[in-house]
Amino acid sequence: MSKAPLPTQIKLHKKSRTLELSYEDKTFELSAEYLRVHSPSAEVRGHGIGNGVLQTGKKHVGIKELIPSGNYALKIVFDDGHDSGIYTWDCLHDLAYNYDQYWQEYLQKLADAGESRDGGMIAIGR
Repeated sequence: MSKAPLPTQIKLHKKSRTLELSYEDKTFELSAEYLRVHSPSAEVRGHGIGNGVLQTGKKHVGIKELIPSGNYALKIVFDDGHDSGIYTWDCLHDLAYNYDQYWQEYLQKLADAGESRDGGMIAIGR
C-alpha cells in the first residue's frame, strides 16, 4: 500500500517533454530527462547498493507513453527505448517533492564524471 498521497491529476505534455503531477497541495512539472535519469529500473539503479549507472546524454529524451501498472504505479516509455522502470506512486511523490535536491546531486555527479546532459552533441546557433 502506498504511503504517499496519490496524484489528483496526471498530464503528459509531449511538446515540452514534461509530466505534470498534481497533488492536493502542489503541482509539479517533471522533465522527461529528470524522470529518465532517476528511473527506478535495475538498468539505472543497479542490482545492489552503489551499483547504479550514471545516465548521460538524456537532455533531449521524451516520453512516448504512460501505462498504468495496476493501482500502484506508472510505467513510463521513453523515446530512447527505455521502458523497464515502474514508477510507483511513492517513487513519483518522492521525485516530485525532492526535485531540487535530486537534480543538483545528478548535475554534480555528471560534473564529477566529466560527462554531460547532451551526450557530446554540439549545439549550432544561427
